[in-house]
Amino acid sequence: TTINFDSTTAFRTIASRSAFRASNTLLMAQPPAQPPVPPQARRDGALKVLCGSAKQRNGKDNVNNGPGKLIDPPFEIDDPYGWMRDETREKEEVLRHLKAENKYTEDLTAHLEPLRKELYSEMLGFLQETDYTTPKKKGDYVYYTRTFEGKSYKVHCRAPLESLPTDGPISWDGKAETPILKGEVVLLDENLLAEGHKYCSVGTCSASPSTKLLAYTVDNTGGETYGIFIKNIETGEIVDKLEGEIDSRVIWGKDDSKVFFCKMDEAHRPYQAFVHEIGSGGDDTKLFQEDDELFWLGLSKSQDGKFLFLGSGSKETSEVNFIDLEGNLEIKCVSKRRSKTLYEVEHREGKWFISTNHGGLMNMKLVSCDAEPECEGKWEEVKMGAETLFPGDASRPLDDILPLKNHLVAYGREGGIPRVWVAKFGAGESIEKFERLEFDEDAYDVGGGGNLEFDVTDFLVSYDSLVTPPKTFKVKLDDVSERQCLKERVVPGYDPSKYACARDVVLSRDGKTEIPISIVWNKEMRKEGEPQHLHLYGYGSYGACMECYFSSSRLPLLDRGIVYVIAHVRGGGEMGRQWYEEPNGAKYLCKKNTFNDFVDVARWLQEDKKMTTSELMSTEGRSAGGLLIGASVNQAPELFKAAIFGVPFVDVMSTMVDASIPLTVVEWEEWGNPNAEKYMKYMSEYSPVNNVKKGAKYPACLMTGGLHDPRVQYWEPAKMVAEVRHQAGEGSGPICLKLDMAAGHFSASDRYKYYRELA
Repeated sequence: TTINFDSTTAFRTIASRSAFRASNTLLMAQPPAQPPVPPQARRDGALKVLCGSAKQRNGKDNVNNGPGKLIDPPFEIDDPYGWMRDETREKEEVLRHLKAENKYTEDLTAHLEPLRKELYSEMLGFLQETDYTTPKKKGDYVYYTRTFEGKSYKVHCRAPLESLPTDGPISWDGKAETPILKGEVVLLDENLLAEGHKYCSVGTCSASPSTKLLAYTVDNTGGETYGIFIKNIETGEIVDKLEGEIDSRVIWGKDDSKVFFCKMDEAHRPYQAFVHEIGSGGDDTKLFQEDDELFWLGLSKSQDGKFLFLGSGSKETSEVNFIDLEGNLEIKCVSKRRSKTLYEVEHREGKWFISTNHGGLMNMKLVSCDAEPECEGKWEEVKMGAETLFPGDASRPLDDILPLKNHLVAYGREGGIPRVWVAKFGAGESIEKFERLEFDEDAYDVGGGGNLEFDVTDFLVSYDSLVTPPKTFKVKLDDVSERQCLKERVVPGYDPSKYACARDVVLSRDGKTEIPISIVWNKEMRKEGEPQHLHLYGYGSYGACMECYFSSSRLPLLDRGIVYVIAHVRGGGEMGRQWYEEPNGAKYLCKKNTFNDFVDVARWLQEDKKMTTSELMSTEGRSAGGLLIGASVNQAPELFKAAIFGVPFVDVMSTMVDASIPLTVVEWEEWGNPNAEKYMKYMSEYSPVNNVKKGAKYPACLMTGGLHDPRVQYWEPAKMVAEVRHQAGEGSGPICLKLDMAAGHFSASDRYKYYRELA
């Protein structure tokens, strides 16, 4: 992520010294007496976007996959900066403008270079640069990654299972030249892959069933299009490779002879599943094609390795097909798609275990039946005696399951906090025990720690909180109170006793909805009863949760006296799917709840809590969270001193009317299709670029993007910057664009470049 203080990076500052250094650096770092002049983007009033029964740029007719008819005749939307859109990324006028924007941002902030260098030095000084991840068992080996001081990318390794200690954590001297475990072998060095490239991202890295081959995928542009490579682990030879519009995931079959993967269409949608015979040199066999443009196709393998699942899913409806990997690749369907019915499937001991909202439930329930095709009429709720484990109501939302030989691990939520439960199967496959993992802290983040095997007696759990660095526990399945910490992230010099966190709720403007917020601060820098600098972060879309997780990249803010607040606004899934879905969540025609909640939190922090003021509050969001920041700043620009829009989805109308843009069609079940009368007016009322307030005093704004971003196109932040500059009134802060010309949605892949960008 670009300039995102909420990212999980590893650095630390010492509170009092850091604050002193920062204050002196800022005193010395005065802006130039004559600030640079921002680029003046050409504004073409003749440019319009047609909304309704019109043709897209690729010549296709607009379609409507939702309620309401298309607007006819089409409705025009002003798009004065539409010329910035260039799918080729080669037009001279566009590139010249983007480079001018970068130069302006660089010149405007040049006086902050000493502070940037100081922050970057702190990041590296408090980063455990040479480190490793918790080894994970699979077959006769354990797999992990390493990082090395001075090297930008990970190194994938494995070691024999017998080298892993059974009685405690790994003993390692911390030296780069020392193997983590005896018999360590390097499987893949991403640093070598990155040579000669400005960007390098590895999607999959997976050993074959025989453990002799390695399949991995690589993206060298940031555009999330991957190549597949098959490597002989012993010799290092690349024995096969595939290129084209390929997704990041590659899955081995039952042996080393086959891999399965997906190809993408022109809208960057995974829609075709193929099987490739290793070393065949022939054409790949297409197994399945998803023709509905609302649906994405994804592949997964059951935890026991017996089945390949081909999941087709939109935001509201799903269908899972399967292949028995011991059979002849015949595709069968678990349950035909039914409108607004979601389900996911796993396999255990001859039965499907399915999480689903079937029956109009708001949340997911857990059901099971014999593992056979088209079995929807046989689904039965999973119970312990008379108790339904996950009934699909608001009390215990279910997110995911991990089926094991004698147990089933479930991940979900209670009270807005992520939870983990373990069910133990007894005689006759009935559940004889069901217990929840308990932790001492009131709010935390917990989830699976990377469990690769099926027949096990323990499993891995990852845990952290706002003040606790990530840990990996090994938990006994028969007694979840018995656990062992295998590894804790080292944050040199970090003292958790210097920090505090709290959970609170804010009453929304509707007078009944309580919005949870999480707060973290440095106790030595907190001034009770006095307003101080505060950074407000949010997301609020897709039912995704902003957890109370540890981020060492927050520490430079906290150590400078800044209070950090996460607003768990509607549109997320913190309180279950009812926090996301209509009628009371923040989707479709109630999406404005997201922005209203965020503004309500900001006002509460200033006016009720008196923790900060508008002169001391900054705010940030990324991607759909950038939409949140855009809409909230438009609604109440007076509340914020500075705003960071990370790769922001701000050109909602122009993007969502055009199905030729990647993600547009599948997103119609998130925001609505503005080509339809039902949604056009509502969406146009919050689309940030269409609602900039003329003459309003806007905060200082930094908007970031990636030239090769397929999720939020680079022209969205570029257009928003130009529009805010055009409309904002006297006294507004500077409006800046920082565009990475060699990255996509996830910014720099080189970790050192990332830290420099963050600084």
